Amino acid sequence: MSRIDLNVKNKGGEKFRIAVIGTGGIAHSHVRSYLTFPNVEIVALADIVPGKAAKFAAEFGLDKARIYESHEALLDAEAGNLDGVSICTYNCQHAAPTVYALDRGVNVLLEKPFSATMEEAVEMMRAEKRSGKILTVGFQPRFDKNMQMIKRIVDSGELGRVYYIQTGGGRRRGIPAGDNRTSFIRRDTAGIGALADIGCYSLDMVLRAVGYPKPLTVSGFTTDYFGKDPETYQNSRDPQRLADMFGVDDFAGALIRLEGGINLDFRIAWAMNVNTPGDTIILGTKGGLRIPSTDCWNGTTGGPMTVYRQLAGQPVEQTVPLLKDQDGDGTLWQRKIYSFLDAIANDLPAPVPTSEIIINQAIINGITESAALGREVAVTVPEI
Repeated sequence: MSRIDLNVKNKGGEKFRIAVIGTGGIAHSHVRSYLTFPNVEIVALADIVPGKAAKFAAEFGLDKARIYESHEALLDAEAGNLDGVSICTYNCQHAAPTVYALDRGVNVLLEKPFSATMEEAVEMMRAEKRSGKILTVGFQPRFDKNMQMIKRIVDSGELGRVYYIQTGGGRRRGIPAGDNRTSFIRRDTAGIGALADIGCYSLDMVLRAVGYPKPLTVSGFTTDYFGKDPETYQNSRDPQRLADMFGVDDFAGALIRLEGGINLDFRIAWAMNVNTPGDTIILGTKGGLRIPSTDCWNGTTGGPMTVYRQLAGQPVEQTVPLLKDQDGDGTLWQRKIYSFLDAIANDLPAPVPTSEIIINQAIINGITESAALGREVAVTVPEI
């Protein structure tokens, strides 16, 4: 996708009627992008925190949006009036509203990560299958031109048969927590930390490029050294409170064996004592690709990519220039929202299909399981 149609029309020329469930931080990005499309109307909002959805509505001038304090109440009242819903709840509450929406015939744009557990991911996919509605997962980096170029390079055959991938990334210091921001670091709300928050993006970047082969085994580990250290939260009024509350990973690493003889070396961090755990590298039998890392996982590459190969017996390097957005391309968030609206209007498949993201989730949960057991584990991706 390059150019987007801000005036994309729904069936019959009517406006798209959209609801948002969960009005925390990420919901702002959803609604801000929806409102750039003239034919979209935000008709309903829900949040379990009393007054939060109403405050959110006031912030965006959504005077006509109806306010609810649960996803059940919103969907029971509005399902027949909705074209789609963005689900922006915390990780451990992705499944319940998604299943409830699908079973009531509402298309769903679910914020990443897919879920906190494989059981929940499977439950959502079963609801998707029996409903026949769209369930797409919010991976906006897929709509970046440079990310798409990675897949084009692999698909071109220039690298030959891919056998090894190194990927990851993260932040030197960047745990998403504060005095009034704790859902990312609590086990009961997030379930998984850096591994799910930004690790899912890093995995998607390379897995999509090589066709999303299924994982066979995972040997992984996770740490929480920085998350449990009060020194990490120097700007907090009560650093010890946040350290005591921290219940997820702030760093994860793994060796993942994939079908097709591909070995994936992965690492991701919210905090570490280095600027980067390394560039992404894709090695093939005919060539290699280096993808520069970024300071903070931001949805694109950290600079021009380089292809390494042999030419007439000599090593050569070819720079892949960064692709620039043009007028009309829209932001990554606009492209993500447009892909959802376009799929609704034209009965298209989910832009980011769960059949791929379930593999992403299986790896994440495999790393978590392996870390807990202290050994390699086999990974099985259920057939839905």
